[in-house]
Amino acid sequence: MTLDQEALRAALADVVAIPVTPFAEDGSIDQDTHRALLRRLLDGGVRTLTPNGNTGEFYALTPQERCAVAELTLSEAAGRAVVLVGVGHDVPTAIDAARHARESGADMVMVHQPVHPYVAPGGWVDYHRAIADAVPELGVVPYIRNAGLAGRHLAVLGEACPNVIGVKYAVPDAAHFAAFARDAGLDRFVWVAGLAEPYAPSYFSAGAAGFTSGLVNVAPKMSLTMIEALRAGDYPAAMRVWERIRRFEELRAADSSANNVTVVKEALAVLGLCRRDVRSPSRLLDEPVRAEVAAIVQGWGAVAGWDA
Repeated sequence: MTLDQEALRAALADVVAIPVTPFAEDGSIDQDTHRALLRRLLDGGVRTLTPNGNTGEFYALTPQERCAVAELTLSEAAGRAVVLVGVGHDVPTAIDAARHARESGADMVMVHQPVHPYVAPGGWVDYHRAIADAVPELGVVPYIRNAGLAGRHLAVLGEACPNVIGVKYAVPDAAHFAAFARDAGLDRFVWVAGLAEPYAPSYFSAGAAGFTSGLVNVAPKMSLTMIEALRAGDYPAAMRVWERIRRFEELRAADSSANNVTVVKEALAVLGLCRRDVRSPSRLLDEPVRAEVAAIVQGWGAVAGWDA
């Protein structure tokens, strides 16, 4: 690892931004706009980036596009942020992507949940161990969305792979998270609240030290204000941010998160920062929801200190 483990752990104990992937009118990746959006995050104080995350439409990108997104992000973030590149799919594809990330200068990879209808707990360990063993120089962060996994399964992976240093935990149950983290090893891993700002206060109270964010693409100040409050143990201040973003995040979470990315891109379009286009199976918002997103974003801009 180019950075030592302590530096990588510190990067995870932060706002872990999941940048969008902007598209041009012809449907290709708009690289100039992508660079501008990344610079906006960096200029806004973001210091940890995850290209090829779900807000970046990982599963709608081709392998070549995922490589291009990783390279572009690493180039733009050089010296300004730690980058953990999203990898996944079958084991050989995930390993190839992890090695590409290493060769491109990444310090960490985030491993998306295995896309398979039948995931045995031991098989989950084997999947992540194969990837972690292939890139021992990199920090590895499993992305856990499977409530059927137990903390002991992660403990086995951590024992076998010292480079598995953090966990993006995205099961929507704070009590389950608290038990899972303690069974796996609360201090062994850096726990990142993988369901972003809406769950960050409850997960921090149970041991999380960072949280992921798609909202940060739109309003970096809000995300950074929340984590500063959580670090200080000022939960009332964190919940004031929570109240400001509540409706925006409810729109993202509606219908099993069908519009998770679309709402973020709509907000960016309202700000004139990128096109609202998404790839199927995501879809553009209906006009009433578009109007509501615009009103939310304009409301943020009208309140001193809460501008995007």
